[in-house]
Amino acid sequence: MEEKEYPALEHIRRLLKDNVPPPLEGELVELPYFKEIHEELKGIREIMYSFSAGDFSPCIKVRGIIPGCMKALQSRLQHMIWQVQQVQNGDFSQKVEFLGEFSDAFNRMTAQLNSTLKALTNKEKALSALAENLRNEVNLRNSAMEALEKSESQFKYLASHDPLTGALNRRSFMEKASVELNNILLGVPCGIIMMDIDHFKNFNDSFGHLAGDEALRHAVRIIQSLLRKNDFLGRYGGEEFVFLFSRADETTGLAIVERVREAIEKNPVKLESGPVSITASFGLAMAEEYLQAQSLPDNYIETLINNADSALYEAKRSGRNRVACYKPKSIVY
Repeated sequence: MEEKEYPALEHIRRLLKDNVPPPLEGELVELPYFKEIHEELKGIREIMYSFSAGDFSPCIKVRGIIPGCMKALQSRLQHMIWQVQQVQNGDFSQKVEFLGEFSDAFNRMTAQLNSTLKALTNKEKALSALAENLRNEVNLRNSAMEALEKSESQFKYLASHDPLTGALNRRSFMEKASVELNNILLGVPCGIIMMDIDHFKNFNDSFGHLAGDEALRHAVRIIQSLLRKNDFLGRYGGEEFVFLFSRADETTGLAIVERVREAIEKNPVKLESGPVSITASFGLAMAEEYLQAQSLPDNYIETLINNADSALYEAKRSGRNRVACYKPKSIVY
């Protein structure tokens, strides 16, 4: 080997080992193909340095077995980076086949992640189904509770009201009136009114019982529209009704009853055959003798109703379609 070839070998050795590539100078420039070898080795160094730093983007222009292997490695590493990005985005089906133990570890990791994801998805579906079942169960329970409350409310209403007219039934009226009468002990006056539709039997005989039922409902609608907030109405029996007015003296009570009487007289019952006028008679009994007393007599409500009924009898005996007021040992019209 010629002497000038030794510097060339030394230069190649330095290109392979030194941190900084040596410059191509002197007589080495004149060696055939040496400049090309120098540039190729220098390019390989730069690519390998980029790879070692994690940069797999350099364009490999050098040809040959080593650059070819580097291109293949670069392509696979770039594909592996893409696969990692896919895993990052939730695709755990990716597999690496060319890095030995790393491939095995990577593939086990993605398989485990995929299995965990499926398990979580199944649990999420199960929880969603459970939540939906719970919502349905709550809705069913709420519907059942609403139906029960509605049924209970309807039962209470039916138990306390007359099914034909919607007025309080006799029992409920008596219970409520007994409680309200206790206000007399506090100095709050009130009164009981008995009412009877005039000649109701003749009305039924002339127009039929269905028309009679409509007449009763018609009268109740009128009365309830004119009573005040604390007043209430009950069906006493047949065509007889009883109502209590509270927080009012006799003058106010008579005004209330007269207003009701006039409204019934002026508003005929609307039947299929046409409107038919009806009238009613009223008896009023005030609860005044026990104002601010210590207690009320037993069954005081029955006493008041009997007094109002006596006044009603006198109103009917005196020509009907009028109001009579009960006074001890007398009736006042």
